[in-house]
Amino acid sequence: MAVEAYCVKCKAKKEMKNAQEVSMKNGRPAMKGECPDCGTGMYKILPTKK
Repeated sequence: MAVEAYCVKCKAKKEMKNAQEVSMKNGRPAMKGECPDCGTGMYKILPTKK
């Protein structure tokens, strides 16, 4: 599943590499991965599941 997130180092939206779904401390779902160009960590908060 390709997830698009913002890379703060490249200052552009890109598709995450090695994306995996994680749960934040407060229970909200998020996607964690890295930028395909510079390797910087990327994080995207997902909408809550009802």
